[in-house]
Amino acid sequence: MNILSFQSHVAYGHVGNSAAAFIMQRLGVEVWPVNTVSFSNHPGYGGFSGHVAKPDDIATVIEGLVNLDVLKRCDAVLSGYVGAPDIGPVILDVVTAVRSANPEALYCCDPVIGDGGSGIYVRPGVAEFLRDKGVPAADIVTPNQFELEYLSASKVATRGDLVAALRRLRDSGPKLVLVTSLVTAEAPPNSVDIVVCDDTRVYLTRTPRLGREFNGAGDAMTALFLVHYLRSRSAPQALAACVASIFGVLRRTAEAGSRELVLIEAQEELVRPSRSFSVEAIASID
Repeated sequence: MNILSFQSHVAYGHVGNSAAAFIMQRLGVEVWPVNTVSFSNHPGYGGFSGHVAKPDDIATVIEGLVNLDVLKRCDAVLSGYVGAPDIGPVILDVVTAVRSANPEALYCCDPVIGDGGSGIYVRPGVAEFLRDKGVPAADIVTPNQFELEYLSASKVATRGDLVAALRRLRDSGPKLVLVTSLVTAEAPPNSVDIVVCDDTRVYLTRTPRLGREFNGAGDAMTALFLVHYLRSRSAPQALAACVASIFGVLRRTAEAGSRELVLIEAQEELVRPSRSFSVEAIASID
């Protein structure tokens, strides 16, 4: 399996391609990483150095892949953090080229826009591109709760709100929606829900909350879900597999008191998770 991954890169820590590439490789997948930014560290530290990739630079890398005639072997395109709005159309051009070379290939868009704590944190124009162009072009999208609300133009406070928002988002184009973190009125205290919907049902699994947010958790979960879905073609199976692994990594990270995901130390959780969680169908989507 080969996955072309457009995401951020950091020299220190594990977010974007610096998390997703290792995860997918550990699961036995060949990854073709293309970095949308190259930073010293996650901006959440309060300072960083580096640069945002230029669209022409990304296009040149892809031109090299086209010349190698390998796009027909690409099983999926994955996009995450888009450093600037003019990078977006380049990624969608690549998606078109990959689909032309391999009609079975999927496009998974992680619409990195913001979160409930800080709001929108991407550059002006990026959120609008993802809402209007990126998400409608995708087969799979993986928003967090804040991003789901932004993309569906609706508040998600209850399970009914959730189902309505998922229907709106699927109506815009994506076949599958994975909500990587969710808290509604029905969730018990100190818990977090992860939800996926396909063309028939909404599925939910619930884990304990580990006390804080983790940079890169969404990137890691998207990578895990994409690989497991490509192999199983089952949304609930992929949900169960990715949640088991990400919970194990996050638990080990919390126990280590680490700000960064301890992906290397906890890599066994990626292939043999130490704990599993049940998945239930909670609603019909049709």
